[in-house]
Amino acid sequence: MYSIGLTGNIASGKSSAIQCFQSLGVDVISADVIARELTAPNQPALFAIRQQFGEAFILPSGELNRSALRQLIFKQPEQRAWLERLLHPKIQDEIKEQVMRSNGPYCVVEIPLLHNRKAYPFLNRILVILAEREQQIERVMARDHCDRAHAEAILATQPDDQARRDLADDLIINTGSRTQLQTQIKKLHANYLHLAAENES
Repeated sequence: MYSIGLTGNIASGKSSAIQCFQSLGVDVISADVIARELTAPNQPALFAIRQQFGEAFILPSGELNRSALRQLIFKQPEQRAWLERLLHPKIQDEIKEQVMRSNGPYCVVEIPLLHNRKAYPFLNRILVILAEREQQIERVMARDHCDRAHAEAILATQPDDQARRDLADDLIINTGSRTQLQTQIKKLHANYLHLAAENES
């Protein structure tokens, strides 16, 4: 299956891009969705998280307290590294399985924490979406209902734009309207259909 890795920093417009691809009938696989499934109640990963972090990170319903966990790993990079070591190999395996089961000429794989190609050698191309810093700050403040200082602190933990650019085969600078983003996605879609057909021949 011809596959496109989709990545970009927080509040760059990845979710809007995913919706555009889905509206075109493209299968989209999300690392975040898989992570949520892996940490659902009664899953082994959730038991490991409970042992590592304690009951304060489990809600009365038995679900993961994602808000508390986000706050912890934001403040403690070593705990973030532990969580990534737990989840990333499982996420990678599930992504590979879903790519193999995907229907259609190509699929898009959203991986926010895509830092290099080594963990995902089956990706044929990587699409990076970036936005202007001020736009990202405004979007994070609106989404998380937080102040500017907190939004800036979140952005400070993200890879720099140049590292993202270095990874990209295709690049969208999402500074315009949703209609403009849709236009760019449609152009990429036509190209990906062509590349996927060439790959099969």
